[in-house]
Amino acid sequence: MTFSFRYIKPVADTAFTLLLWAYFTVGYICFFSLFYVLAFIFSRNREHSFQKLNHIFYKIFFLLVRAIPRLKLRIQDEVLSLRSCVIVSNHISYLDPILLISLFEKHKTVVKSIFFRLPVFGQVMKYSGYVPSDGRGELSLLMADSLEKMGNYLSSGGNLLIFPEGTRSRDGRIGPFSKGAFKIAKRCHAPIKVLFIKNTDKLFCPGNFLFNTCVRNTVEVELIGSLEPDYENRTFSISELTEQVRTLMSKTSGLKSEK
Repeated sequence: MTFSFRYIKPVADTAFTLLLWAYFTVGYICFFSLFYVLAFIFSRNREHSFQKLNHIFYKIFFLLVRAIPRLKLRIQDEVLSLRSCVIVSNHISYLDPILLISLFEKHKTVVKSIFFRLPVFGQVMKYSGYVPSDGRGELSLLMADSLEKMGNYLSSGGNLLIFPEGTRSRDGRIGPFSKGAFKIAKRCHAPIKVLFIKNTDKLFCPGNFLFNTCVRNTVEVELIGSLEPDYENRTFSISELTEQVRTLMSKTSGLKSEK
């Protein structure tokens, strides 16, 4: 490590972190909140309007991220064209969910239930049509209503974004899968698209508040599998489908998966 890099990198890391979090907080409160209020009052399709605003907000966030020196974002064209499907992906960073939201204007995703209880932010997620991860208690009606409407939503061109591991991998290995995504796909007779995200954990490292800048890095999102199961076949198995996707992700990662 050269002398200049040793001292410049902490300054760059801090500067970009402050820029990005300033946009994420101050920009959301002072600028985007007005558009959410207008969408709430005037929009004929409040859910789609909120999803579009979320998409634009995070898309601008990643435009700012692109300004980080020596960082490249590479998104396959096949990914950007996905519609009317359940999208499952690996999960290695807090950036992964907002990166996918930035790619799809019409989207829903599964969010940890605790976030639905937060003031303002929780209301935005509810009006966006996002699905709580746990349907117990006061969120049971919200989850039931979301799942009831999911089939029509997908057939109209929307995507459902799910991370079946449920939590971030600390070392890139693919963890155990929840079957929820695959049960929803079966219920809606929806195709499953398998994405693989690379290097978001190098940009925003787990356990580190600062973004990792001034190092060569390429964040990628690629389509690694496209499945259209025969859900009506008597031999169809949710467990086998789940394991098929998990094996595919594990082979792509090049690491032995967690048991």
